[in-house]
Amino acid sequence: MNLIQALHEARAAEKEQALFYRGLAAQAEDRGDAELSERCNELHADEQHHLSRLTARLLELGAGLTDLDHVSSQAVRMEAWEAAARVREEAEVLRYEQLLRTGMDDTTRALLGEILDTERHHAEELGGKWTTA
Repeated sequence: MNLIQALHEARAAEKEQALFYRGLAAQAEDRGDAELSERCNELHADEQHHLSRLTARLLELGAGLTDLDHVSSQAVRMEAWEAAARVREEAEVLRYEQLLRTGMDDTTRALLGEILDTERHHAEELGGKWTTA
């Protein structure tokens, strides 16, 4: 797989993950669970930040952006959200570990390494706000 294609796929996965957490935050808010809503909003913010950084990197590399309007995330019951989120986060960790084993420029490698660190925190704690601006 070439790097540009892999970055496009990672970007789409980050959009799906952001939508997953946004949906959970809304469900928690509807239930009156402000603490869980904030937790999911923080995870959403990190995933959205990854999406933005991948978008910027693709543009810096001169790649066109693929349309992500088709990307969605399946809703999950609140009772099962942690198990579902943990599986999703572990998949993200694996994706970035595999991607970092391929050849790429130092700037892209640093970006993906930072994202991987955040995804590891997510997988361990299912909490957000690990991404720095």
